[in-house]
Amino acid sequence: MFRTALRNVLAHKARLLMTVLAVMLGVAFVSGTLVFTNTISNAYQNSSAKGFDQVDVAVQPDYQESKGNKVGKTPELTQALLDRTARTPGAASAIGVVSGFTAMADKDGDLIGGGFQSQGGNYWGDKDPRYPLAEGTAPRGADQVAIDSETAKRAGYEVGDKVRLSIDGPVLSPTVTGIFTTDDGNVAAGGSLALFDTATAQKLFGKTGTYDEIDVKAAPGTSQTALKAALDKTLPAKLVETTTGKELADDQAELISSQMGSFRQMLLVFAGIALFVGTFIIANTFTMLVAQRTKELALLRAVGASRRQVTRSVLIEAFVVGTVAGVTGLVAGIGIGAGMRSLMGTLGATVPDGPLVVSGGTVATALAVGVLITMLAAWLPGRRAAKIPPVAAMSSVHAQATTKSLVLRNTLGALFSGAGVAVVLAATTMNGSDGQAPMGIGAVLLIIGVFILTPLLSRPLIAAAAPVLRVFGTAGKLARQNSVRNPRRTAATASALMIGLTLITGMTVMAGSLQKSIDKMASSAIRADYIVSMANGNELSPDVDTKLDATAGVTTTSPLRNAPSRIDGETEYLTGVNGSSIAKLTDLKVDSGTFKVGGGQVVVDSDTAKSRGWTAGSTFTAHYEDGKAQKLTVSAVYEGNELIRGIMVDNKALTPHLTDPADMQVLVKTADGASDATKDRLEKALGTNPAIKVQSKQDLSDDIAKMFTLILNMVYGLLAMAVLVAVLGVINTLAMSVFERSQEIGMLRAIGLDRKGVKRMVRLESLVISLFGGVLGIGLGVFFGWAAGELLGTKMATYELVLPWGRMALFLLGAAVVGVLAALWPARRAAKLNMLSAIKAE
Repeated sequence: MFRTALRNVLAHKARLLMTVLAVMLGVAFVSGTLVFTNTISNAYQNSSAKGFDQVDVAVQPDYQESKGNKVGKTPELTQALLDRTARTPGAASAIGVVSGFTAMADKDGDLIGGGFQSQGGNYWGDKDPRYPLAEGTAPRGADQVAIDSETAKRAGYEVGDKVRLSIDGPVLSPTVTGIFTTDDGNVAAGGSLALFDTATAQKLFGKTGTYDEIDVKAAPGTSQTALKAALDKTLPAKLVETTTGKELADDQAELISSQMGSFRQMLLVFAGIALFVGTFIIANTFTMLVAQRTKELALLRAVGASRRQVTRSVLIEAFVVGTVAGVTGLVAGIGIGAGMRSLMGTLGATVPDGPLVVSGGTVATALAVGVLITMLAAWLPGRRAAKIPPVAAMSSVHAQATTKSLVLRNTLGALFSGAGVAVVLAATTMNGSDGQAPMGIGAVLLIIGVFILTPLLSRPLIAAAAPVLRVFGTAGKLARQNSVRNPRRTAATASALMIGLTLITGMTVMAGSLQKSIDKMASSAIRADYIVSMANGNELSPDVDTKLDATAGVTTTSPLRNAPSRIDGETEYLTGVNGSSIAKLTDLKVDSGTFKVGGGQVVVDSDTAKSRGWTAGSTFTAHYEDGKAQKLTVSAVYEGNELIRGIMVDNKALTPHLTDPADMQVLVKTADGASDATKDRLEKALGTNPAIKVQSKQDLSDDIAKMFTLILNMVYGLLAMAVLVAVLGVINTLAMSVFERSQEIGMLRAIGLDRKGVKRMVRLESLVISLFGGVLGIGLGVFFGWAAGELLGTKMATYELVLPWGRMALFLLGAAVVGVLAALWPARRAAKLNMLSAIKAE
């Protein structure tokens, strides 16, 4: 039986090639994902570990939880504490570290590093061991700066050039006195690092006389743990905490691994989809192969082979196919991983240098996936063939499915589909995250149910195409009959395409609906013409609001100022606004009370009010960070959204209690409304600062639209693998169907159907099957998109379902193109059959 199985594999090389390709693509996607994410993760971890080479122990402030009604404050690392650290036995040196966001512009004035990766800090003395100088000298004074070598190379800066920088608003133009090398992870990822002398850095980052961290280097012969123990004895335990360099490196490595884990999971989900689609093709292929060899298997049974041996022979074939597909998929996956690594550089994403990582786990996973998926898909056809009695197989009475099996299948499909729809509909009535798991379960049940029911659905849906197929005469009529002749095969082929289109359509519906709701939210909730914020999401200096308010053409402004407080023993962030102007800058729907902010009157969003049991007229006491308390009254409860929410307090009441006031955004209303000229005027008033974004409501929506478009394009690209596998499935099914119907095609040729008619028949059959899968996929995608939208609607009041008719038409057209292209080779093969040889074929 083993030799028989191997002979069958070698005898059907062409027919099994498509199966190998389908499995190989899925395995390549999985192994490529693992290689890529392991390589990137390893590169970042190695780069991060190098960054801690000069740190044996780090001394950091120990955040104390607030006591009573006072807001907790972070202890300061003073110069005295630094000196005390340096004198600790076992310490060779101690460096005070100051750091913070520092926006750096390139020579065109554009922000380098995407905002969040733009950092600044202090250069320690004349020769900082953390940052070896490649050129020039250490910075001295407020008009000098040193920059990293990667940024200098990317932006074209040299020693002596002026560079535009911004810390928290004001624009600086210091001279580059030095260019240094660094293993900083942000720089490796495409960010920038600007270093000032320590006194300047402390002043710029608001840390005068203090440090963010103290890095201690151990004396020769002193271990990191010994130095940490000595520092713990010397330094005040309630003010600081100490961490060894190894612990910092390990924590950073774990963080990087965790961050890459989410990305890896996302890619593996799409790889799983490709494999899931491939499973249909494998099952379909083995079903057809076994069906073609039914008499051969019956003869084996007649001469003494047991059912188990017949099943085992099919599984051996599957094992060989899966092994070949696993090995080739692994090799292709390594190439994909290397290609994705290079692609990131081409797209402008900088990644630290490092070797391509092909772990033992990746190799084992690729081979296991290839073999297991293939054998699982082949097990059912093999088991089904082994159950057929030899006499029945010889006479082919087994060919048609029994009424009992069809009733069982349809009943099972109806139960799964009904349960899936019920669970999805129930999930739409839940709130936010509570409904995510039930909706996922319901979606899986519904897809399984529809797949089981697809043979039943194929007849009426394909019959609906009959009037169109009649236009093509005899070829059209034969194509329709061939499509419904074997509903199970048609269902398995169409289902592969259905899954890909379900996901693509669902994502498109959700993205379009979300974009519409955000546009609606921006236009309905904000009356301001512009929203000003930092490019990296950090806080703005209060000077920004002052400068904007003094700009010609500006009629009203209001900063949105975040500040911590304690309410009923819990931390609650307040939003400071200009009470006299906030109503002119927003258009929030008021549920109860009168919208008024000033003195002790505040407005509260409905979610916060509900969670705390407040209504219009309720009073509560807020304890500020300076320890003082104020009694506040809720004047109104409004409907919050993703842009504006929380407890709004007048800045005149809030700011006196803040040590370092800072704004998250500034809302601006102008006399002339939003225009290019007005935007230029506002940007110039802020010193044409690359770190500050001045956005109109349309700019805000466009930014979000770009994000959705990027995500959608990524999803389309990832799902293209699943669609490609589905195309292979259509080609495979048609090719094997042509082989199976050789005698029939020969008879058709003999009674007058020409080669063009044969080609047209096969192409139309492929087109019908593909469109059938496309209609099912788009229908399910719209349903899932609507259901997910209903869930999102519980958190987003402005959510509105948008059906992208144009894109859905393109998806359906794409399914038709898939059908036509997939039929090219099988149709050509069918037309070339010699009619006499075909008629004599068994």
